[in-house]
Amino acid sequence: MPESQPEKAGLASIRAIALDVDGVLTDGGFWWGPNGEEWKRFSFDDVMGLSLARRAGFAIALISGEDSPLVDRYAEKMLIKHVVKGCRDKAGALRRLSSETGIAVEDFCYMGDDINDIPAMQIAGTAFAPASANPLVLSHAQFVTANSGGHGAVREMIDALLAAQGIDPQETLKKK
Repeated sequence: MPESQPEKAGLASIRAIALDVDGVLTDGGFWWGPNGEEWKRFSFDDVMGLSLARRAGFAIALISGEDSPLVDRYAEKMLIKHVVKGCRDKAGALRRLSSETGIAVEDFCYMGDDINDIPAMQIAGTAFAPASANPLVLSHAQFVTANSGGHGAVREMIDALLAAQGIDPQETLKKK
């Protein structure tokens, strides 16, 4: 059974974070506006967590099965340089990101919520899933957050990574 409270072991070597978007950074839902535009809700807890992670020196990547302009907008706002959209092979995308960044796949933490995330979770050094993830995904995660996707699960993961590495979140706020 996956752990609900991450221990320091296994998280100390993580240098990069790769995230699915829908169901992880969002609650997995979307709305259509009156003119056909797509809307998604993102948590400010996760916004702060990603800002802390970036300032602490973690490489951050988004790997989404969707090809939505909202993913680009979110990445732009969060200063995330590595974005893969419309992805059907998330493990392959993670391997390419590893090559591009020079960070070993084993030093990536991956968070996913649905069955198409399992291959990436299996090759990443550490696999997280939000509490709201598909049950099969939960069985593949090393750590399961108490929070659901879109409701602070990413922040919870980042807080665990920072704590495991002895990084003070308050100190990271002082960095650019």
